[in-house]
Amino acid sequence: MAVFNEEEQQRIRQGIEQAENRSSGEIRVCIEKRCSENVLDRAAKYFQQLNMHKTRLRHGVLIYVATVDRKFAIIGDAGINAVVPDNFWDSTRDEMLKHFKYGDIVEGIITGLNIAGAQLQKYFPHQDGDQNELPDDIAFMDGD
Repeated sequence: MAVFNEEEQQRIRQGIEQAENRSSGEIRVCIEKRCSENVLDRAAKYFQQLNMHKTRLRHGVLIYVATVDRKFAIIGDAGINAVVPDNFWDSTRDEMLKHFKYGDIVEGIITGLNIAGAQLQKYFPHQDGDQNELPDDIAFMDGD
């Protein structure tokens, strides 16, 4: 799926790496063209499929985007959900949407990575010996 060119993919991977280097948290970006169901349900499905619920501290964050259907969600696991403010995911979504409205999907994703990364750094700071538990690549899905 050629949703992003190589430079855009590299920017997203670097955004993931930068956010994770400041914390012990794990962030994934999941992209597909179409989302035929409720976007939060779809994001939760991929959260499980990508084993994001298996991080040691349950502090995984998934940014899910369906490009053609113009749907997206950002969700976190139990560990991070327990410590961030109640409106955190909604406010992060709103900041991302500011870029998406103008067609800048990459900048919207980078914004979400930066915001999530700051919260992960605050509540799950980088520790000596931290290991990257999940890949930093973009998960491209087929969708339906």
